[in-house]
Amino acid sequence: MTPAARWAAAAEIMDHVTQGEPAEKALTNWARRSRFAGSKDRAAVRDHVFDILRCWRSVAAVGGGSDGRQLVLGRLRQLGVDPDSIFTGDGYAMPPLSDMERAAGSEPAGAEAWDMPDWLYDLVFKDLGDEAHAYAKALRHRASVFLRVNTAKTDRDAAQRALADAGIDTAVHPLSQTALEVLDGARRVAQSAPYLDGRVELQDVASQAVIDALDITPDMRVLDFCAGGGGKTLAMAARLNTVVEAHDTDPRRMSDLPARADRADAQVERIDSPKGPYDLVLCDVPCSGSGAWRRAPEGKWRLTSEGLSSVCEVQADILDHAANLVGTGGTLAYVTCSVLNCENEDQIGKFLRRNTAWHCIRQQRFHPNEGGDGFFVSILTRGKNENTT
Repeated sequence: MTPAARWAAAAEIMDHVTQGEPAEKALTNWARRSRFAGSKDRAAVRDHVFDILRCWRSVAAVGGGSDGRQLVLGRLRQLGVDPDSIFTGDGYAMPPLSDMERAAGSEPAGAEAWDMPDWLYDLVFKDLGDEAHAYAKALRHRASVFLRVNTAKTDRDAAQRALADAGIDTAVHPLSQTALEVLDGARRVAQSAPYLDGRVELQDVASQAVIDALDITPDMRVLDFCAGGGGKTLAMAARLNTVVEAHDTDPRRMSDLPARADRADAQVERIDSPKGPYDLVLCDVPCSGSGAWRRAPEGKWRLTSEGLSSVCEVQADILDHAANLVGTGGTLAYVTCSVLNCENEDQIGKFLRRNTAWHCIRQQRFHPNEGGDGFFVSILTRGKNENTT
């Protein structure tokens, strides 16, 4: 595919996304219809689509509208690419620009310039203050690819050498001792020997730093209460001599966990009904995902204030339930990939007012401008647990 044909494909896909179709589904459907597209073509089209999604609102302003063609025009203008080199009408390229299209477009301002819905812009700038601009700017760019070194099978230096042998260039990242940032060769990771044999796993550096904060000792009884795909489950298992129990309200999310655990030599057991007491219960709760919108930019545009309120209610219910599973002197770790106060400090404050026997040992935020995703962790404990079953 020519560069112009790739942009035309991105415009076609964005037309489906603006009509409500999830971007991943739109990309998959396009790929099925476009068997002629090679792996490099698919990767390039995907990058175009996600770059537009990250900057959707400003791109629409600069391009003069919100259909796929206008969004591509806006993105080209942002990148400083001559639109006439893409809108050529040759082969699979889009038809040339009209005089009206050339005249359309305006400089974005306010929430539009920072690529946020108005209501979210106000909330972010209230919550983050001086850090809000850095956060909004970070969301406009692709997230780095990070690997977690599985210390149950290797060490960081050996993993880095093995990755280099596979053509994958990495660098140590200061946020976590187990983290390697992929500098080159990210698309080789999934087929590399260090990944296939479980020496490394894909995991954001801030997600790894959250596990570092938990002070895990080898003989703890640990429950990952909202395990999902199991990334944090495996990270904890690498530090333990015992089995990590993994639970999720939708067990289908954990379907790949046994195979991943086997590859990593990790002791993991999926369970439907956790029974305490546990030394550590990790609750990586459902959230807005506002810390990870570089990776999943649609979330920024799909979230509503009503949806945010609803997810906060779910978080509160999970906290109250999980607290009853923690043994005397044990730890309840609350985690979100959100930067919003209502999901983080405010949520913990409300929990402590409802549960006066509990207290907070430590709270920490990780911001996207530190290199990884935005995360929040609060570590809670109580001296006595009268409700343990």
